[in-house]
Amino acid sequence: MSDAVDQITAAWREVRPDVDVSPMEIVARITRLCQLLERDLAEFFRGYGLEFWEFDVLATLRRSGGDTGLTAGALNKAAMRTSGAITNRIDRLTAKGLVTRVPDPVDRRAIRVALTPEGLDLVDTLLPLHMANEQRLLSALSPTDRAHLRTLLSTLSVSLGDTSLT
Repeated sequence: MSDAVDQITAAWREVRPDVDVSPMEIVARITRLCQLLERDLAEFFRGYGLEFWEFDVLATLRRSGGDTGLTAGALNKAAMRTSGAITNRIDRLTAKGLVTRVPDPVDRRAIRVALTPEGLDLVDTLLPLHMANEQRLLSALSPTDRAHLRTLLSTLSVSLGDTSLT
């Protein structure tokens, strides 16, 4: 079975047989898969009136925010976004009634972002549906293949420095 990357690397081997393009067989596949997965996930969340990034922020608050939410800075780190991007995202989610800004109970200068009851219900409703969708996306892989891929991707992530949310 052949995929688009096989076609790309075959073309490179034809025009530049002197260059080892084997790294492209992995990196290009990861890149292309990322695009395919993001497209499918965006379509899934659109069906629920959300952007994928909106669910990402809601899920970050659900898993890391507890009852008091997170500061914008902590949300930046947990969601791996810039401060400008996260401020815009918080504004949009606030307008939808899914998050609220609340004063920090310890530091009056700080503002925390917390899920509203509607935001909490939404993320709790969508999480199992999202996991079922991801199961569907991975259905071409056996459980053993998935376990191997998890290990390989984790090894690569660690080698590139992705070892902490902070």
